Amino acid sequence: MILNRLLVISPHFPPVNAPDHQRVRMALPLFKEFGWEPTVLAVNPVQVEGFHDPLLAQMLPSDLRVVWADALSAKWTRRFGVGSLAYRAGRYLKHAGEKLLRQEQFDLVFFSTTVFPTMAFGPIWRGKFGIPYVLDFQDPWRSDYYKTHTEQQPPGGRLKYGFAQWRARRLEPPVVRDAAHIVCVSPEYPKMFQRRYPELPDDRFTALPFGAAEADYDFLRANPVRQNIFDPHDGLRHWVYVGRGGADMGTALRSFFRALNVVLKAKPEFRKELQIHFVGTSYASKGRATKTVEPLAIEAGLADMVSEQTDRIPYFEALQCLLDADALFIPGSNDPGYTASKLYPYILARKPLLAVFHESSSVVDIINKTKAGTVATFRNGESAEDISERILKTGGLADQNSEVRSQKSEVSGQRSMVVHPATDWAAFAPYTAREMTQKLCEVFDKAATAK
Repeated sequence: MILNRLLVISPHFPPVNAPDHQRVRMALPLFKEFGWEPTVLAVNPVQVEGFHDPLLAQMLPSDLRVVWADALSAKWTRRFGVGSLAYRAGRYLKHAGEKLLRQEQFDLVFFSTTVFPTMAFGPIWRGKFGIPYVLDFQDPWRSDYYKTHTEQQPPGGRLKYGFAQWRARRLEPPVVRDAAHIVCVSPEYPKMFQRRYPELPDDRFTALPFGAAEADYDFLRANPVRQNIFDPHDGLRHWVYVGRGGADMGTALRSFFRALNVVLKAKPEFRKELQIHFVGTSYASKGRATKTVEPLAIEAGLADMVSEQTDRIPYFEALQCLLDADALFIPGSNDPGYTASKLYPYILARKPLLAVFHESSSVVDIINKTKAGTVATFRNGESAEDISERILKTGGLADQNSEVRSQKSEVSGQRSMVVHPATDWAAFAPYTAREMTQKLCEVFDKAATAK
């Protein structure tokens, strides 16, 4: 079979542990099966701040071609207040991409990253080389969120964030309008784009969540790791959330803590039995993060039960935390378009799961369809008291607090607490990495004809 050639732009790439390369990482072993041969253009991990996880690189296909672009050292640029990878690596990525497109024949360019300014290369390269491109929006590039939530501090502070949004307002229109196709992790994003660019037709967009990487759990069973967040054999109950925090999750967290206090009032002995762990809540580099969960726990009088570690941990150690937990909790954003890419690993961990999300989030529909857990919803403007009552009515906290049976862990060989919810795995099948990659390659097939 003759394969189409795909140039993937993914500045963050293994061994860098970053959420925005997960779609690409999970799809890479499957691209050839669906007719596409990938070459990845990424930034040299030595120049990328953040946590590195060597095990992630072991999951990549052995014959994968990765071209590494250089970047200015953050050690030096931070002296001038610049740490963004977009500014440090932009010209190097552009030069490396143009060299590849000039010397080799590619059928399509795929931008899958939250380093959004790199997407501006798309229309430039299309003009120079006649190559169509596809965009993957995992978060909004241009956002009015902090204009309507003025009480919250944007990432990086208002000055830096304001400059980034000024650039986004200038760069986004030609990039989006010239794209052969736009993939969005949330079904709310195409609506957002069409409000801004009403001339774009519906068939220019595809809502495509991240896929569920079942292979990651298979790899973990074959390559056991130990997590150092908590001891699953200390006789306590451990509830876990691994993922980012932030002020936009305040509604869900305050409501959850309020509901938990109601449970504790009825069963005060539960306070001594339970520990709730929030792990990897900030994308900031080590020593630069601000806690966003513990202050709310202190406010709710739960400081003795809630711990927050802002630093991220290795990807497979994070999965081990999910496997070792007695129950899992996912707070959602008050942004209706927010969809948690971390949802699928939570479902695959097969533990009692409670989620508190905006009613418009796709997470609500997925959990309800798959019966993989309990979800309590909220609307903008609702009080924490009303939402906490809804959490209690779902019975989700009762599920979290239920007795679970002990069995031998396949990973550690030791005894751990394991529960298998009544997940509808047939309903879950469309969300697997294979299904999502097939749909993505169908998008590529269509987009490649756009040139």
